[in-house]
Amino acid sequence: MKTIINHLAENQVVSRDDLRKLLTNITKEEQEYLAEKAREVRHQVYGHDVYTRGLIEFTNYCKNDCYYCGIRRSNKQASRYRLTKEDILLCCKEGYELGFRTFVLQGGEDGYSTDDYIEDLVRSMKEEYPDCAVTLSIGERSYESYKRLYDAGADRYLLRHETANEEHYGILHPKELTLQNRKQCLINLKNIGYQVGCGFMVGSPGQTVDNLIDDLEFVKELAPHMVGIGPFIPHKDTPFAEKEQGTLEMTLRLLSIIRLMNPHVLLPATTALGTIHPKGREQGILAGANVVMPNLSPVEVRKKYMLYDNKICTGDEAAECRVCLQKRMESIGYCLVVDRGDYK
Repeated sequence: MKTIINHLAENQVVSRDDLRKLLTNITKEEQEYLAEKAREVRHQVYGHDVYTRGLIEFTNYCKNDCYYCGIRRSNKQASRYRLTKEDILLCCKEGYELGFRTFVLQGGEDGYSTDDYIEDLVRSMKEEYPDCAVTLSIGERSYESYKRLYDAGADRYLLRHETANEEHYGILHPKELTLQNRKQCLINLKNIGYQVGCGFMVGSPGQTVDNLIDDLEFVKELAPHMVGIGPFIPHKDTPFAEKEQGTLEMTLRLLSIIRLMNPHVLLPATTALGTIHPKGREQGILAGANVVMPNLSPVEVRKKYMLYDNKICTGDEAAECRVCLQKRMESIGYCLVVDRGDYK
């Protein structure tokens, strides 16, 4: 197995058969070796710096009905909210003072979030914080919409592809949503000039090892600037309420493989990792990740943006989150930096 890992570290590519072995047939010791190699590569490119993104979850209205998501259209239990422009700029102000230099506007696909509205928001954020990056994570839109928001000053766009296998995509989404359109959106974003992030859930219902290999190959082919992966965690008010959650071990393994396949990629240790294990984010960083995304949303709305159950840090003030994360990163020999944290 070490031969495969070394080959991957040196060449950034191995066969599907070798990927299958890494995903199914690896001892604890070999997984630690994989993580060690991923750390080496990460240190060569990004040193021991950990970049922070200030997450602003500005709306939990969504027109989509994805089967895994707590803010899906059909969830009548969800308490809906929208932050005002003033609320959002206040989050940025607080975040800026705490050292955040990237703001991530994340929300459901909300009809209220028109091009006019988001363009105005982006322009205002860039005017007040010209040294900061603005990342959007607001779902599938037209080429024209993406271009307009890019021209307004948006730097990055996160759009998880969720799974690169068409059949599996159909298990996770209603039929009006297609993998073909999702992939086209990612290609459009890249062509326009955004720094682009894709990603997938680990252990989602119906996922096979072959699906995961498809995901790894899609990521390699797309060559995004960022890849967001995290364990699937069920939400009690969705069709997947009773499904089993993804594992820490497989998520960490995939983080290491993604780092070795894409040495320069920005790779978050997600909140979902911290939700399934008390030291999940630290372990994610030690597996090759180099980004964390603490929440800047007002505390009173955090519990309403529940994509999955038991999400952590919903009661902490932004400053508490920042200090807590700093200590967590320092405890494993890493440093949270005040930096836009661009792709190198």
